[in-house]
Amino acid sequence: MTTTLRVVVDQILAPVPGGIGRYTSELTRALVATAPRGCEVEGVVAAHPQDDYDRLTDLVPGLTRLTKSPLGRRELSLAWQAGVLGLPGRGMVHATSLLAPLGRHDRDLSPGDQTVVTLHDIVPWTHPETLTPRGVRWHKAMTKRAFRYADAVVVPTHAVAADLAELFPFGDRIRVVGGAVSDDLRVPADADDLADALSLPERYVLSVGTLEPRKGLRPLIEALAHPDAPDLPLLVVGPDGWGDVRVADIAAEVGLAPDRVRTMGFVSDAQLAVLLQRASVFVFPSLAEGFGLPVVEALSLATPTVVSDAPALVEVADEAAVVVPRADAEGYPARLAQAMFQVVTDLELASRLGIAGLDRARAFSWRDSADKVWQLHADL
Repeated sequence: MTTTLRVVVDQILAPVPGGIGRYTSELTRALVATAPRGCEVEGVVAAHPQDDYDRLTDLVPGLTRLTKSPLGRRELSLAWQAGVLGLPGRGMVHATSLLAPLGRHDRDLSPGDQTVVTLHDIVPWTHPETLTPRGVRWHKAMTKRAFRYADAVVVPTHAVAADLAELFPFGDRIRVVGGAVSDDLRVPADADDLADALSLPERYVLSVGTLEPRKGLRPLIEALAHPDAPDLPLLVVGPDGWGDVRVADIAAEVGLAPDRVRTMGFVSDAQLAVLLQRASVFVFPSLAEGFGLPVVEALSLATPTVVSDAPALVEVADEAAVVVPRADAEGYPARLAQAMFQVVTDLELASRLGIAGLDRARAFSWRDSADKVWQLHADL
């Protein structure tokens, strides 16, 4: 008899997949690779064009099948919010976000029916202003449904677990399963050619993340204009998000020359590896975060790193990065500027951070994360 784990993978096909999309593709690939004997992995998605389905199966090879909803992504999210479930039916369901079919089920009568959801952060409660109002309402509603119906809730860090426990008494239903660096994030043999194609300067500050208010890009750009900042350009990798974060406008507003800040948009894994490895300093100034995968990626390439003191980032970096307090928002850019200057001018510090980063990054593995997910479903 074959046991099927149905994984909700629709975030991979979202208009802005973001970190959750990367988490979904990497974890699902690892679940396929580590599936116990007699187990298979099936993907669950909303209605999309066939080209999107083909792209998904290329990204996540080995799925037994795709179960496709007749509803589009937004319609499916509203239906599941209202408790109209339909697919994927009974059995083991693992959602890599709060987009999940959550409803009442009797575990005593059907012990094989189980639904696990993933909550990546509690930003809708702590920093609602950094999300759209509709996004805040949906996340709060789905978290309440998870509290009522989910058999377990996966969170990426102990910091998120502690914060979530203060909002809802999930008890032992909370499990911590972190992310890791993709095997695809490798510096290629033609790194010099890629660097030339990207017109990389000899020295630069790098930041990675969707262009949205929560990622702290405004204080980072303000930091670059501070007298204490190193005289280096800032390169920002990531797709446009919500909130009209116009990097060029912010740079002009604070008086930076146009060539001091450059947005790179989406880049390939090979390009990202080159960008990270050659950066003088990687800065992740996020105002709120549940894990911060780009931080682990930077650490894995021995890039000296500066992070905000968001608890999840402090937990993930674990003394392998310079930590900058976010309190006193008006002074945050100045502290970022001073941290960047310290890293790029103190070669001994930069070297020490690089070595510590390599060691810390080894603590994260997608295979280990997948093993924990399989074990979680076995325990249920």
